[in-house]
Amino acid sequence: MRADAPSPLRSGLMTDVGRQRRVNQDAALALDLPRGGLYAVADGMGGHAAGELAANLALDSLSQHYLEGRGAPPERLAGAVQAANLAVLRHAVGEYAGMGTTLLALLVDRGAALIAHVGDSRAYLLRGGELHRLTEDHSWVAEQVRLGHLSEEEARHHQWRSVVSNALGGEERVRLELFGLPLHAGDRLLLCSDGLSGVVTESALLELLLPAQSPERVARTLIDAANDGGGPDNITAVVVDIQRGDRLPRYALPERQEGGPLYVDALLSAQRGSSPLTYLLLILVYFTLLGVLLVPEQRPLIALLGALLLGGVAYAQRRARVRPSRRPALSATSLRARAHPRPEPRETETAG
Repeated sequence: MRADAPSPLRSGLMTDVGRQRRVNQDAALALDLPRGGLYAVADGMGGHAAGELAANLALDSLSQHYLEGRGAPPERLAGAVQAANLAVLRHAVGEYAGMGTTLLALLVDRGAALIAHVGDSRAYLLRGGELHRLTEDHSWVAEQVRLGHLSEEEARHHQWRSVVSNALGGEERVRLELFGLPLHAGDRLLLCSDGLSGVVTESALLELLLPAQSPERVARTLIDAANDGGGPDNITAVVVDIQRGDRLPRYALPERQEGGPLYVDALLSAQRGSSPLTYLLLILVYFTLLGVLLVPEQRPLIALLGALLLGGVAYAQRRARVRPSRRPALSATSLRARAHPRPEPRETETAG
């Protein structure tokens, strides 16, 4: 008798209103899929009830459009984020005018993770006892940190720390970051709103994520830690454990684009490919059709030659897109920052 193989994934999520808010405007998603799962965190904004509506609209639309979408998972995920953006934008009228939400989505597909990121919710990866921050905040204070005008500790207490520079519902086309990375057995991923990352330091997060406890219990522990730190905002944590390794998907994992978020149409164009092979494919289609129209007596031969050439170019393009997914697991483009112990805030320091 052979023991059943462990499930490849296990997840746990929790969201909490915190200690100083009356309404929870965060929302979380955990959706099982045949080859993995779709997980997300949304942190709504826009006044009483509006932020709560925006966050839930975003997650409902994200899951629905991803499940109904067609094409490669990176394109489906980006398209689902754009659909979520439009859902929020179209409901932002009347008493809900000006509402919006962050959105951080994690798609686990076989042995890979795809991350779509809008706003200042964060994704972390715990691997081999080290914590890696996978996302950069789309916020004013994060930009000042990148420019060297603020330290991480100053940003944590700055009066504008909650001002995001990118969110769903702001304009017709969403700006997002989309990238992928290979996963290993034993990896633990965390998605969280700034109600957690803005209160609990990364060194403390590392200590809380390290114990071999269930994702559900870890999520509870993280929420408790944020509340123990004052709970100034709504708090959400989604913890995903990779219990069994799997092979990489056949499509190329999207690379992180330098320069921050891109408009969705530009990002999708990059994913679909604008390589010389793509232009060659279009040229062959054009001249095949032109030959069929101008030389009707040779139509079967021209069509056959055109089909053979098109098939060869399409095969070469597919091979070119699959090959990059076999890059090393820990590349500079996939893991942005490690959590190093930092001094805890001094009691004399206060939020601005």
